Amino acid sequence: METALDSVVKIFTVSSSPDYVLPWQNKPPSEASGSGFAFPGKRIITCAHVVADQAFVQVRKPGSATKYKARVLSAAHECDLAILKVDSQQFWAGMRFLELGGIPLPQDEIAVAGYAEGGDDISTTKGLFSRVEPTQYVPGATQLLAIQIKAAIKPGYSGGPALIGGKVVGVAFQSQTGLFPLFSPGYIVPVPLIECFISGVEESGKYTGVCSLGLSCQPIENSHLRDYFGMRPEMTGVLVSSINLLSGAYRFLKKDDIILEFDGVPVANDGTVTFWHRERIDFDQLASMKKPNEVALIKVLRKERECKFNITLRPLQPLVPVRQFDKRPSYYIFGGLIFTPLTQPYLDEYADWDSMGPRRLWQLALEELPRNAGQEIVIISMVLMDDITEGYGNLAPLQVRKVNEIEIQNLRHLYELVEHCTAPSIRFDLDEERVIVFKYSEAKTATSTILTHYNIPSIASADLIDKKARKTRRKPKARFGAS
Repeated sequence: METALDSVVKIFTVSSSPDYVLPWQNKPPSEASGSGFAFPGKRIITCAHVVADQAFVQVRKPGSATKYKARVLSAAHECDLAILKVDSQQFWAGMRFLELGGIPLPQDEIAVAGYAEGGDDISTTKGLFSRVEPTQYVPGATQLLAIQIKAAIKPGYSGGPALIGGKVVGVAFQSQTGLFPLFSPGYIVPVPLIECFISGVEESGKYTGVCSLGLSCQPIENSHLRDYFGMRPEMTGVLVSSINLLSGAYRFLKKDDIILEFDGVPVANDGTVTFWHRERIDFDQLASMKKPNEVALIKVLRKERECKFNITLRPLQPLVPVRQFDKRPSYYIFGGLIFTPLTQPYLDEYADWDSMGPRRLWQLALEELPRNAGQEIVIISMVLMDDITEGYGNLAPLQVRKVNEIEIQNLRHLYELVEHCTAPSIRFDLDEERVIVFKYSEAKTATSTILTHYNIPSIASADLIDKKARKTRRKPKARFGAS
């Protein structure tokens, strides 16, 4: 254990998260710390949330007073993992590297190492392996496999290694909240997800996401339902209810197919499969442990005939992004209207959404699926008051559906339709059958005045403006708020 602790480092992060209400600026910077460990290849493994929205990252070796600058090579907020790189060779001198082990056995004792919040010395906490189960990963709001241990993960331990016999069996990332946090169980990212993340980054150079079949399925435990679909007594499986249009399964599977096996593993009538030592997990968790573009062999029962399909798996993004760490929000301003894609962080700005927030937008975030690649829900996030926006102030936040009778696909599409408009007037059709109309030339002129009045640096975010426009855009004397 003492040898393993030599590999555990403390991470210092200065972060500056975007302001989703005023998307051209950032919120004030904040400081936080976490843990990590040295991994072969002169890399440091930690949690993604430890370095989220990072502006400056440093690491410190055990027993050292020197901090070294680090950079984030890749971050996977869905599974809360990140890889850091330290360029200084002095930092790596004499460093030991930890290796990955396997999934613990029931009642194995696991030691979690890290730097507890408020202290500079490394410490450990021990707990027994409890179980492997799908768990809500808070940073990415996804359900993925996690190992539960009978020990709380102390603040500051995030990113530290969970160890058995000097080998890493997981990465500490969160504790279950409750009335007694010191006695709440802790959760660690299991080795299969760590291996999938690392190998994916090594092969493609960046993190590409967690794979999914993109299915909604119904358990088929009822005997009447089983008989209706012609299932023999020895058959088990789940009924396909719907398929994501962007999923690799959409070309092969159909509604009312019954999934019998995933890669030769039988699917039970409740949708679970056997995993590790007598554990059972939802069968779609098998897809999450595959790398993008890997193939899964799916066996189905279709109209009482058994069929097999090789389906290429890939990550599927929701219509409304849940988290957008390390990414500036997109926006476009025209005539005092601030257009932006709908995201969960924007909705989170409404502290009491039940009484004040946009309920229709919350419904879209929870229920809607994309119909095509690149689709976004574009909203008017705010109306900047000016003569030209008189009477339009109560039309935010509403979804924008059309520009001059053309249905928009995403923010870039709206930006191009507005910027290349040749009609004397421009019309925006919104949700709730609301309409905004401007005389185009007057709105163009007003936009420049509004930017100056509110000290906004640009009409649009950098991802929308081409290089030529970026060189000639107006540079204001002062910024509106923090940056």
